[in-house]
Amino acid sequence: MHSARPSFGPLIFFGLAFCVSLYFTFAAVQGDFGLFRRAEVESDARLLQAELTSLKDELAQMENLTRRLSDTWLDLDLLDQQARDVLGMVRVDEIVID
Repeated sequence: MHSARPSFGPLIFFGLAFCVSLYFTFAAVQGDFGLFRRAEVESDARLLQAELTSLKDELAQMENLTRRLSDTWLDLDLLDQQARDVLGMVRVDEIVID
C-alpha cells in the first residue's frame, strides 16, 4: 500500500515565485528607479527648468543694465537713477510717496 502524501514541492515553488514577483512589482513602483521616483524627478525637472528660465531672464536684464553703464555706452538717465538711489536724493520736480 502506497499512502498518498501531498506534494509540497509545487506549492513551495509557486509560493516563492509569488513572493519574488511581489518584490519586483513593489520595486518597480516604489523603488529608487520606480514609477513614483520617476514622477518626482520629472516634477523637479520642470521646476528647475522654470527657475533656469527665470534666472536667464534676470541675467539678461543685469547684462543690459551693465552694458548701459559701461564705458562704451553710457545711459545718462540710468546713471542718474542709480546715483539718486545710492545717495538717497530726489530731484526738485519729483514727488516722494512712502
